[in-house]
Amino acid sequence: MVADARAARINTLVVQVRGRGDAYYRSRWEPRAHALLDQPDDFNPLALVIARAHAAGIRVHAWINTHLIGNLADLPRDGEHIFVKHPEWLGVPRDAAEELYSMDPRDPRYRDRIVRVSQGNLSELEGVYTSPAHPGVQDHISNVFRDLVENYDVDGVHFDYVRYPNPDFDYSRTALERFQKAVRPTLSETEKLKLDQLAPAHPLVYTEMFPALWDQFRRDQITALVSRIYREVKARKPRVQVTAAVFANDDDAFYRRFQDWRGWLERGILDAICPMAYTADTDVWKRQIAIARGFSFGRQVWAGIGAYRQPPECALEKIDLARRIGVEGVIFFSYGQMVSPSAWAPAGDYLRRIGTEAFP
Repeated sequence: MVADARAARINTLVVQVRGRGDAYYRSRWEPRAHALLDQPDDFNPLALVIARAHAAGIRVHAWINTHLIGNLADLPRDGEHIFVKHPEWLGVPRDAAEELYSMDPRDPRYRDRIVRVSQGNLSELEGVYTSPAHPGVQDHISNVFRDLVENYDVDGVHFDYVRYPNPDFDYSRTALERFQKAVRPTLSETEKLKLDQLAPAHPLVYTEMFPALWDQFRRDQITALVSRIYREVKARKPRVQVTAAVFANDDDAFYRRFQDWRGWLERGILDAICPMAYTADTDVWKRQIAIARGFSFGRQVWAGIGAYRQPPECALEKIDLARRIGVEGVIFFSYGQMVSPSAWAPAGDYLRRIGTEAFP
């Protein structure tokens, strides 16, 4: 991988070190990734990549999937995995909320119900997610980032899945109770009395009575985590960049994923955003990247290009457009597709063409 990147004059590798609540490095907080079980105990992919890449003059950013922690078709089984160890941290879909509100999360039916409801919406849900509103989740993710920054010579840390999966999440008891606590000081005594009468039989009543506040509450949970980790990373290693993969459609990001990346840039709590503009449609891509550039507030924009969805010619066209729009970089998703044989190119040819024609 490092040799391929160097030959193509790629200057940064963004390597996934936390895929599904696991570790492709030596972690103090999470179990070793299942894919590494057949590897020697002393094999540390992140340490190896950093050593090889830095020797080649290439930067390494650690890519962390934030709230996605397990695939629905292959659920985590390790007793130290948070899916098993901390079921109370799981995000709850709305359709299961009333049933699970009073159930002990340690009851096996609790996790099973979340999984079964999620499997009914595979078009939007890739797996099981943690609750962004749970303080335990926030502390744990912060520990993961801190562990990486303190113990590895990374040049950056990269958020992915730093969002809600869709508007049907997260209706866990912790989230509902925290929202209720946040709203009550703003209510009249009459409103409080009415809600107190309704809440025992209908725990979602606050979210239904105050939908705009509920949406903002969820948005605030994601923003608070990004802000916290940005401050913590900069306090330890100011040179380390903090970046995030974000939904390229800013309305979809804001209203359906509660991912306010425009606000993050305005507040200066990211060094760069990477819009996942993976469409093959160049006009749509250009519009999405131009919007991100317009709202960058002096922060960097790395324009996402979905190599898996388009031939090299389309990717090269987008690189040229990115330069004209004035972004600071392009980020390809992903290396695997660019070196594997495809309908567009033989093995390795895609990446070779990018290097030869875009970075001569």
